[in-house]
Amino acid sequence: MTAVIYHNPTCGTSRNTLAIMQASHEPPEVIEYLTTPPSQERLVALITMMGITPRELLRQKEALYRELDLDDPKVDDQTLIDAMIAHPILINRPIVVTDKGARLCRPSERVFALLENPVDTFTKEDGEQVSPSSPMSN
Repeated sequence: MTAVIYHNPTCGTSRNTLAIMQASHEPPEVIEYLTTPPSQERLVALITMMGITPRELLRQKEALYRELDLDDPKVDDQTLIDAMIAHPILINRPIVVTDKGARLCRPSERVFALLENPVDTFTKEDGEQVSPSSPMSN
């Protein structure tokens, strides 16, 4: 299987994750999810593969999150999924899928666990060095 990254090129975490994959010689299929959002079925499948709830995938820093009252704990999963489908900016990123599984790679070093042959060390855009043994990698 070709690895896939649901990517936002304006996001530093997403750029770092993609760069780690490329440095590891595992270039993924890049899906810019803001212009090519996942279908509802695919979004539900991704959530299931990652073993998280729809609420855990929501990008809570977006103003739209509060405007739509998605911070209300009474809002059900289907409503959250519908909101992410209608407004892909609400989907947290990057999401990476490989033969080893799927996960939300925040922070970017979480991608190491999904790679067959991860690079030994990687320097992020901000100068921080990370490796497969970094505390947040697992």
